[in-house]
Amino acid sequence: MGSVGELVAAVALIVVGFPALMIAALLPNIVAFAVAAAVTYGADHYLHHRNSYLVNRLSVVRAGLAIRFLVRQLILVLLLARLGLAYGVFFYALVACFIAFYGLQAVHGALVKMVRLRRTLPVATRNITLASDLRLPGAPPRLLLHRSGEKMLHLDLPVFVGGLVSAFLGDGMWGGIGIVAALGLGVVYTLLMVPYLVGPRRAPAPRAVLTAVQNWLSAYKPETVLYFSGAKESAYQVNMWLETMERLDTRPLIILRERSVMERLAPTTVPVICVPGGVHLMNLDLSTVRVALYAANVGKNIHLLRVPTMKHVFIGHGDSDKIASVNPYSKVYDEVWTAGKAGRDRYAVADVGVRDEDVVEVGRPQLAPIRTGRRQGVIVPTVLYAPTWEGWDDNPGNTSLMSAGENIVRRLLAADEPVRVLYKPHPFTGTRSTQARLAHERIVALIEKAAAERALDPQFRGDEAALETAGAELARIEARLTELTGGVEKEDEAEAARDGAPDLTVYEEIARLREEWNDAYWRSFPVWEHRVITGAEPRLYDCFNVSDAMVSDISSVVSDFIASGKPYAVTDSAGLGAEEFVRQNTAVRAAVILSNEATEMDRLLAAVRDPEADTLAAARVELKEYLLGADEPSSLERFNAAIAALALKAEARSLGQARAETPSEAAAH
Repeated sequence: MGSVGELVAAVALIVVGFPALMIAALLPNIVAFAVAAAVTYGADHYLHHRNSYLVNRLSVVRAGLAIRFLVRQLILVLLLARLGLAYGVFFYALVACFIAFYGLQAVHGALVKMVRLRRTLPVATRNITLASDLRLPGAPPRLLLHRSGEKMLHLDLPVFVGGLVSAFLGDGMWGGIGIVAALGLGVVYTLLMVPYLVGPRRAPAPRAVLTAVQNWLSAYKPETVLYFSGAKESAYQVNMWLETMERLDTRPLIILRERSVMERLAPTTVPVICVPGGVHLMNLDLSTVRVALYAANVGKNIHLLRVPTMKHVFIGHGDSDKIASVNPYSKVYDEVWTAGKAGRDRYAVADVGVRDEDVVEVGRPQLAPIRTGRRQGVIVPTVLYAPTWEGWDDNPGNTSLMSAGENIVRRLLAADEPVRVLYKPHPFTGTRSTQARLAHERIVALIEKAAAERALDPQFRGDEAALETAGAELARIEARLTELTGGVEKEDEAEAARDGAPDLTVYEEIARLREEWNDAYWRSFPVWEHRVITGAEPRLYDCFNVSDAMVSDISSVVSDFIASGKPYAVTDSAGLGAEEFVRQNTAVRAAVILSNEATEMDRLLAAVRDPEADTLAAARVELKEYLLGADEPSSLERFNAAIAALALKAEARSLGQARAETPSEAAAH
């Protein structure tokens, strides 16, 4: 939903502005017309400047930006006719100007589209420099392309203002000046696009880019690839593997398939290529790659799975008891890597065609940032509610949001001894189910209301000076991060390919600043303040580290939280009953099991406040090793060892093929 300001602007534009414009033209009243026109121009600019969702909604109902400008111009023509100016030279010139102006807009729009397409490369890159093989000119000035259509339409302002002045003074000279100015500016703005399609500023042809990318691959010789395809909301699934890829013993490469995912990719030093076209990917020579890692089971995986010279591994994006963790699709890979023995047993029980000898236990390298053990000196305990999303079907066991979410939050907020509630929903929450979205909104409202009430309670006071200092520090860090990462606007692909060499100094500063940001964020509000946390930052594991317990659903979030050793609860949202729920879901063996009424919440809170009441502590230690593997050797060591072992198998296969081909080649000669 849009802000109140956006709603007011939309009302001013459609409900008030244009009707008032029409009435003023019919009266006719030049002053009222000018005021109404100013309101519509201002409201339009505000909505587009805010990137309001209402802009798209207006387009859906046939009230898009170009239509609104056209209607405004037609109403101006009506005004002049009502004023008795319909037969003068100025009137005909004005109508001809508007017609010519729209023709000019078509030419300008086509040129802008061609420039954008030409600068959209068939393969986008990060941390790769292609300048040695390609002539890659810098991006056009932001002034030219940013909101170019909106800017072109607003060039009607001179003729619009000139027409009103002429009507008011009865002198066509001002309208003539406006006509010349509007058409002149439009022609200049259009001609400024031409150099970026011809001459030295033109971006290279797609074939040249593909050749340059292949030359880079041949020189770099990648050995291990992390392959990922998915919607932009699923970028977290690849982001969780970036640090592991940076710490491999082999030369890593990340291959993405969607530009939207690349835009959300976290900072990394690993070379990245984004290849949207399946044909382009299949034509790349990746013969030096020995191991390909897959973080998700998606249809586009087939474009790389077809390559026989590498071994293919499903590593997933979490280890849980969800049915997705034993997807039959997994049998297409050479190996399936799980965190611990629980994953191996899960495939054996599911009997979906994954052989036991193809399952390798490698631990979870991503869990290193999670701090273990109870927090010390806690005044108000923190409980994290991190439900998973509704899934692709309506299985009641998918998420607790609809059936139990509000009960869980209400019981935490009404606890006898105060606790702080952190609510961090899954990024996909509400994307498929309206019920889930509405439940999420109700939970957010509950938490925000409780936070506001607590802020007014005299017993909850914070160190205002410390909070202000942390807030100022947070703003400083965010400003520096924006400066280092280029702000909201991304470089275009051609410029990124030209200047793609990673700056390790900048990368290290960004990593340090993100840690400082996380620390300042948690200090920027009182330790008792309830919080709704959406978006990528702070990260889920950062929420783990400031929490004393967690409530969640059957998902990898539970398995990961077990690494902390802290108490946790899982909701039996399908109503299976505790015994059957434990039988079906390994990760709840050491959990407080909640019904949809969440009446068992007191057991979790008791375990948080008193270690003696934490009767499941020993069970969590045992379950941690079963789910995530032993602490020694480290998960990263096991991960690298698994890659090395599989790479040897790939090499052996290639050598075997070479020997098998030799006799036939000899016979042919």
